[in-house]
This record gives sequence, structure tokens and C-alpha cells, in this order.
Amino acid sequence: MKSRPHYLFLPAILFLVLLLSALDLKKEIEFTVPKGWPKPVYSFTRNKPNIKSFELGRALFYDPILSRDSSISCESCHLSFTAFSHPDHRVSHGIAGLVGNRNAPSLVNLAWSPLLMWDGKARSIEEQAVLPITNPIEMDLKMADAVKKLQRSFKYRKMFFAAFKDSTVNEEKLLKALAMFTSNLVSYHSKYDSVMQKIKGVSFTESEQRGYMIFKQQCASCHKEPLFTDHSFRNNGLPADTFYKDAGRMKVTHNKNDSLKFRVPTLRNIEFSGPYFHDGRVNKLKEALKHYAELDRSNSDLDPDLRKGVGLDKQQLKDLTSFLRTLTDKYYLYNANYRPNN
Repeated sequence: MKSRPHYLFLPAILFLVLLLSALDLKKEIEFTVPKGWPKPVYSFTRNKPNIKSFELGRALFYDPILSRDSSISCESCHLSFTAFSHPDHRVSHGIAGLVGNRNAPSLVNLAWSPLLMWDGKARSIEEQAVLPITNPIEMDLKMADAVKKLQRSFKYRKMFFAAFKDSTVNEEKLLKALAMFTSNLVSYHSKYDSVMQKIKGVSFTESEQRGYMIFKQQCASCHKEPLFTDHSFRNNGLPADTFYKDAGRMKVTHNKNDSLKFRVPTLRNIEFSGPYFHDGRVNKLKEALKHYAELDRSNSDLDPDLRKGVGLDKQQLKDLTSFLRTLTDKYYLYNANYRPNN
């Protein structure tokens, strides 16, 4: 007996999203700033939108060729269906099963981020790509060797020529292509966005509306709309993990005042981007919210915005969760443009 096609098991709304995104496959590319959003910090004058460069970057993102033994790709730690995060491990795994000390953050709206990674070590989207490729416990490949591997490939020489009118592979073009793909992972089609844009027939439920009011009172100082992050580095009261011993931002700045400070993550697609916090120490969203509801305000290193407390009862936690789920963008999660083009 023939097996049923997999799509018949998808919920109707998911199938519709997949169908619409497939019909919307890009033929050209133009970076669009959503209405009411700030200007991106990423310079598209240095890396002009180019569909062939986007396609090259997408191919490289999903290809394990960028790891030393061709076993690990960028996608290995950034899965598109989970907001380009790493859901199945507390901390991300790299080459030969080596284990890092952080959970890979979601890749979304990077063009607005002045600093990237949990500790802000990456100062550009291009640098964000270099660090995992060359890290010995992630992909463990020298950039010079990455260039050589790609130069030996007829497929990639052809794609580099299409993107840059030159089949010669070099580090600059490689990183520009990856940045062209990741900078265009933009999420702004959530229910929240539709409500803010006053789309006819779309409104918050009573619980979502109450949650939005709670969010604005308790969370918005760090998770500023519309990006739902202020790009700052803060101590959120998590006790230091004695196993991973991660000093956070201090590892980059060498300033003891930055100890245990980590980048404020975006809340967009938070429903799908667990496990949560820099080291993935909690699996469920309600556990992450519970941490803030039960903060130890006597902690002198706690961020000042959190010292006033985030007092939330059971109903308020439920309402806040309802609102946070309105930040889920299924068009972004299942966009065919973001999937490998096989």
C-alpha cells in the first residue's frame, strides 16, 4: 500500500503557509524595512541585495562543506522550522560530537543588530559567520581551507560567477554571500504585526490583550518593540553554571562589571526557539517566565531594570504567554525562500 504524502498530515494552516511561501519564491531580492521599524545598522551599500548572492549564501548555509570533515553545516545549529535555533540540545554540538557551552541563538532580523552572539563578540553579520566556521569545537575549518574546498567545486565556481561575475572564490565573497542570506531572514508577519498594522479582522483575544499590557509594564524596557530586544547586555539573575563556567560579555570586554551579562534576545518566535537562556537551561517557555516571576532581588549584580521585581501571578503568566505566542511568524518559520533549494 502506498504511503500517504507527508503534507496530508500537516495542519491546514501550515500547509497553506507552505504553499503560499512556495509560490512566493524570490526571483529578485530587495531588502524592505517594515513600516514603523528603525533603520537597519547593516550596510547594504557594501553588500547590495542580489538574488544570486542570496542563493549562494543559502546553499552555503545548508552545506556541510564549510566544516573540516564536511559533517556540520550552519543549519546543524540553526534549524529554520524552529526560528533558526537549536532545539534538540541544551548547548549546541559541533564537529565530532564536541559540545560547546551555549545554545545557538535564533537567526532573525540580524540586519538591526549592532553586535551579535550571546556575548557580542561578532561586530558584523560577516564576522558572525567566521567565528563558528573557524571555532575548533564548532566547524573547525580555516577560512583559507574553506576557500580551497569551494574553489575545487564546479558547482560553487558557477554560483560565485553568477553572484559576483567572477568564479574565483575568496573569503570576502564567501562571507558576503552568507551575510546576504542571513540578513534577509526577516520576521514581521506575526499576529502581533497584523494587529499593530490594524489589518481588518485581526485583533488580540482578551487574554492576549491583557498579556500585552503586562508585557509593556514588565518586559518592554529590555525587549523593545518592534524588534523585541534593545540589543543590550544584561545580568538577568541566572546563577553561574558551575559546569560551563561562562562569564558572558566579560569574556569579550575583560571588564568585571560585565560578568554574567548576556545579550538580550529577541522575543520574536519565542514559542519555537527554546531551549531558553544562553545555556539552554530551561526547555519550556513557562519555565523561563517563572524565572523572572521568582527573581532574587537581593542579587547585587542583577540588572537595575529587574531589581524592581517582575511580580506575576498564575493568571498573569498565562496571559503573558498568550501574548508572546502572537509573536510567532509562520511565514518566516516555513518560508520556502529560507529552505535549501534542492
